[in-house]
Amino acid sequence: MQAKALKGSKKILFAWAFYDWANSVYSLVISSAIFPIFYGALFRMADVEKVTVFGAEIARAPLISYVTSAAFLFIAILTPILSGIADYLGNKKFFLKFFCYLGGLSCIGLYWFSLEHIYLSLVCYFLGLVGFWVSFAFNNSYLPDIAFPEQQDRVSAKGFSLGYVGSVILLLLNLAMVMKPEIFGITDSPDTPAALKAMRYSFVSVGIWWMLFSQYSFYYMPKGNKKDAPAHKLLFNGFKELKLVWGQLENNRKLKRYLVAFFVYSMAVQTVMLIAAFFGEEEISWGSDEQRTVGLISSILIIQLVAIVGATLTAKASEKFGNIPTLIGVNALWTLICVYAYFVVSPIEFYVAAGLVGMVMGGIQALSRSTYSKLMPATQDTTSFFSFYDVAEKIGIVIGTFIYGALAQSSGDLRNGIIMFGIFFLVGGLLLKRVK
Repeated sequence: MQAKALKGSKKILFAWAFYDWANSVYSLVISSAIFPIFYGALFRMADVEKVTVFGAEIARAPLISYVTSAAFLFIAILTPILSGIADYLGNKKFFLKFFCYLGGLSCIGLYWFSLEHIYLSLVCYFLGLVGFWVSFAFNNSYLPDIAFPEQQDRVSAKGFSLGYVGSVILLLLNLAMVMKPEIFGITDSPDTPAALKAMRYSFVSVGIWWMLFSQYSFYYMPKGNKKDAPAHKLLFNGFKELKLVWGQLENNRKLKRYLVAFFVYSMAVQTVMLIAAFFGEEEISWGSDEQRTVGLISSILIIQLVAIVGATLTAKASEKFGNIPTLIGVNALWTLICVYAYFVVSPIEFYVAAGLVGMVMGGIQALSRSTYSKLMPATQDTTSFFSFYDVAEKIGIVIGTFIYGALAQSSGDLRNGIIMFGIFFLVGGLLLKRVK
């Protein structure tokens, strides 16, 4: 029997925020830290820079960027279809669970990632992205269902903070496994160093952590709001709902202008987060492979720890100055960080960049989510409105990662994309000035 918890109660607010504790290990360990190091190590061990995929030779950085772009395009198409079905069935928790398990199992599947089986390997990476982001979208859509407007900034920031703490705990364990594998009984084999084996085990640990800790959230979260409609209208109802949301935006200039600005700067935020470790893995002069591994994971830890403070400070700033002025300020800081990052070469410079990114990364995500929730009109169709929000975000990532991959493939220089993102942040901040 499902537990009941009232909207706005501490129990349901914590259960919602706790899903960030469960799933944030994916974005940290897989997307940001261990997988980029593992991915680069596979290419260096094979002594290759390019692989043949679908008849074309593609370098490692553009390849993963293109797969990421394809995954987000799939997510952008899939999310509105599923959100419409969820609204009509009144059971979006089913979809939250399904994509949680898809993502968790795909993380475990990365244990077998290899260049020899590149297609199957990339499918696991692809499905991990799909599982994480679609479940994340459904979790976002719960925010106005479980929290009152005056609670949303704080509970959104609490979710991100819990996510950072939980993911850092697992990353520290994974770091210990990679750096001291013998303590965990992990030894070298003829074709695989112990450190690389430890990285594979870390992927398994992410899948187990994600699926295990999400059970607490699943226990308390409500099923969703049910709508009555003929079954044959379910499949494409999500796109119809998006069209209806767009129609409502015509009469809500403030929300429409906010979404345009969000689309521009979020394109940069999410792409930077997805490619930062790949950038650091290739562009920074680390010295040895061990220094590279320790350096990259340490920089990611710096980002996560500083981001806890950053998310809290941003929430407090929004209370004092308002959401929009705070977001404008954060975008200005992001612009300056991108200019600085273009010139980063040494590990120390990369650590400084990591600390700066941490201060603004969590804050801009948490505040963007809660600002949208507060600007939304009063409605029962929260899934559809957040689907629109997430589709805008995902299409931005498709464009951002594709442009980054194309620039890297054509010029061979990953730094050109950093300046491009700085321009996106600058434009996003200027567009936010139109939101009164």
